[in-house]
This record gives sequence, C-alpha cells and structure tokens, in this order.
Amino acid sequence: MQRREFSFSATSIAAAALGMPALSAHAQAKAFQSGTDYLVLDKPAVTEVPAGQVEVVEFFWYSCPHCNVFEPMFDAWAKSAPKDVAVRRVPVAFRPDFEPQQRLYFVLEALGKVDELHKKVFNAVHVEKQPLNTADQIGAWAEKQGIPKARFTELYNSFAVMTKVRKSTQLQNAYGVDGVPSLGIHGRYFTSGTQAGTLQRALQVTDFLIGQVRGKAK
Repeated sequence: MQRREFSFSATSIAAAALGMPALSAHAQAKAFQSGTDYLVLDKPAVTEVPAGQVEVVEFFWYSCPHCNVFEPMFDAWAKSAPKDVAVRRVPVAFRPDFEPQQRLYFVLEALGKVDELHKKVFNAVHVEKQPLNTADQIGAWAEKQGIPKARFTELYNSFAVMTKVRKSTQLQNAYGVDGVPSLGIHGRYFTSGTQAGTLQRALQVTDFLIGQVRGKAK
C-alpha cells in the first residue's frame, strides 16, 4: 500500500501470488534496468551488517493487504537466501497511527517471537478482521497469544522499542519508501511490486541487485 492511494491490478496480484518463472542470470541482466525495475539511492542508507554480508530490508505494514499477500513469498525467499545475505523486516509509519503496529513488531522481536507470531498478526488483521490499531487492542491480542500483559506493556513503552521505532522511520525515509511491501538492498537500491511490475519479480530484481552489491565489493 502506498502513501498515495493505489491498488495493484487483480492480474498483478494473482501473478505475484502464484509466482513467476525464475529468470536466467543473462535474462536478468537484460531485463532489470535502473530507473525502471529498481532505483539507485542518491545517498546510501545506513546498513547494520558486517563486511562481507549483503543486507536486504523488507518494509511492511501489518494492515496492508499487499504485505499480507507478499509475506509467505518473502518468508520462503528469506529462508532460502544465501548465507552472506542478512534479511530484516522494518515496519513503516506513513502516519502517526501506524506506530502501534511498529511497536508490536519490535515487541515480538524483543521477545524472540517473530517466527511464532508475525504471521499470526497478519492473519488476525486480514482473516479474522481484528482491529489491531491501538495499544489496548494490540495488548489484548498479545495477551491471548500467551504474552503477559505487564511484560508486553513494559516492552511496548520501553526506550529500546521506541528507539527502534525512530530508527525504522529514519530508514524508511532514507530509502524514500512510498509504498509497501518494498525492498531495500544494502543501502544502495530500492525496489517493490509497483517498481518491478509484480511482487515475485521484485524478489527476482532483489536477487539481481544482491549480485550487483557483491560485484562492487570485489
């Protein structure tokens, strides 16, 4: 979902959900073009990986229907990523009312429960139609997942979580994120389903850009 109102065509979403055939390296080199399939950042964004690793950042929002479609695709891609690729998720805040869900993600991260509950948040919002927009709503949902209310509230309001919220918004702005889901590659490149044409193709572009980063590092 973009800052400005938009929607993918039904055809694009269907193609993304079903997946597209992988392109060969030669086809990728011809198919993926700067300014068309991806953008090159004017000023590099901050990365959080050691030398020798390539960072890929997924920008998302729990209430975004396109992020819900993308999540299983991205999760499968992340789990099969090469060892030198470091993947992290960053919740966005295009408006102040996005912040509660940002905090939710970072609480799950602090508790080591992203693998267990990240997908369940999407399911709660998009399948069960639960409103998870305020601290009270989110806290009640978290308690039902077995997280003690006092512990959740402590982390939700903690300096550590608020610092991550601030840094995630700064990174979002550094990449010039104008819609989600989208992908930042090693502080240098940016792509998305809108930019690349489909969500699956955005992952193919990401694979190509990872190779570009490796090439520049040599």
